[in-house]
Amino acid sequence: MSPKRSALTLALLLTATLAACGKSAAPTGTAATGELLVKIGSVAPLTGPQAHLGKDNENGARLAIEDANAKSISIAGQKVHFELVSEDDQADPKTATIVAQKLMDDKVNGVIGHLNSGTSIPASRIYHDLGIPQISPSATAIAYTAQNFNTAFRVMANDGQQGKALGDFAASNLSAKKIAVIDDRTAYGQGLADEFIKAAKAGGATIVAQEYTSDKAVDFTAVLTSIKGKQPDLVFFGGMDPQGVPLVKQLKALGLNAKFMMGDGGFTPKLIELAGAAAEGVYASLPGVPLAQAPAGKDFTQRYEARFKQPIQQYAPYCYDAVNVMIAAMQRADSADPAKYLPELAKTNHDGVTAKIAFDAKGDLTGGAVTLYQVQQGKWQPVLTMGGAAK
Repeated sequence: MSPKRSALTLALLLTATLAACGKSAAPTGTAATGELLVKIGSVAPLTGPQAHLGKDNENGARLAIEDANAKSISIAGQKVHFELVSEDDQADPKTATIVAQKLMDDKVNGVIGHLNSGTSIPASRIYHDLGIPQISPSATAIAYTAQNFNTAFRVMANDGQQGKALGDFAASNLSAKKIAVIDDRTAYGQGLADEFIKAAKAGGATIVAQEYTSDKAVDFTAVLTSIKGKQPDLVFFGGMDPQGVPLVKQLKALGLNAKFMMGDGGFTPKLIELAGAAAEGVYASLPGVPLAQAPAGKDFTQRYEARFKQPIQQYAPYCYDAVNVMIAAMQRADSADPAKYLPELAKTNHDGVTAKIAFDAKGDLTGGAVTLYQVQQGKWQPVLTMGGAAK
């Protein structure tokens, strides 16, 4: 073969290879057992300050995968083996896009995640561009589904629903007239704080201070000292528990006599464990009815604790539901090909652990309930459920 023809042949082979690499993920592979291999991605922060939450997410997804494999599910006449492909996005938006692309390279059939709104939003474009369904178990920012990506769904109430419940509860149930608001400037923290403010003002409260921090901060003395002079009845923080812990401890240390409230980012056993006595009386919310009151909640809790030897931190039940919703859509479509089961995913009507799950046109959970909790004698106790019912 002449050098010229060799070069042409090599160029054509290279072009074909690159074209193949650029295609969307192949829908299925073959497991070592000869079964149909279906990969489901799971993304959450598995290292860093939010690792306890991320591992909880992974555990919830893993339990659902194990349950599905135990059922010997068949798709298109072939027995399926489901595999969880877990990635760590470190709660960082840039890292989130890197691991999202890695999952695409790994040819996953769908994605459960991400945990944070700030990571779910940038990653969602990558999944959308390749037609890969994404169900977030915990991203509550309105902006996530406002992009109108037909691949993006979530299985818990959004910040419009949760922020309104928090603001209404603060103004009406707690009779807070003067409120100070702090948020961590993440997509989640800022979005939740904005919705809280709207609802609290509508309920007759006045926002006497609005301060900002970051999701890496640990010293809030200056912010709280400034707020203390405004004499608020209540301090609301839009952020996660790694910042909520030092914030409430420093609030108490400064003698700031105000109630303290967070959204679902603060509703964790870890906040009580690390904040100690300072956590007593703190309020937080979590979309859905209390797990103990849900028909399948007690069974899920017992099985989770038996399998992983630790209590549920926060979002594990939502991850469990998200995986089951995705697998059920594959079964209805009789295909794990994302293009074929995506339409079925949009038509979901699923009795989950956390809720009766159905999606609106944007991919949001319809009729989502929100429960307000308070730390009483070292435990989160439900105070009031607002909005839709779980079943």
